[in-house]
Amino acid sequence: MEAVLANAPFRLPVDPAEADLLAKYFRVLGDPTRLRILELVRDGERSVGQIAERLGEAQPKVSNHLACLRWCGFVETRREHRTIHYRIADARVAEVIELGRGLLRDNADHVAACGRVGGESRA
Repeated sequence: MEAVLANAPFRLPVDPAEADLLAKYFRVLGDPTRLRILELVRDGERSVGQIAERLGEAQPKVSNHLACLRWCGFVETRREHRTIHYRIADARVAEVIELGRGLLRDNADHVAACGRVGGESRA
């Protein structure tokens, strides 16, 4: 485990609290591009080129987001010659997104009006 963490694209506290890790986990889902990527690969594999084209984003940007999603266990890959195909790593990821959608339907106006998340904090 130490070797994996030594190469990680982040640094964790010596003894991270579960709440800190869970908040970090949800920040992965908090990025609109990463969320759109997960929605694209939810129903089947796609290459980075296919994802970039569907999103209308530059391939390097999409690759960066895919690296984050892969590192954190949201997607997994399959190589076919020179092409890497991405897919959801665990069906529960799609379930979390759908649960979020259901909760959002009941609270969309409040989320849209929230000035503390996704904007400048008033506190």
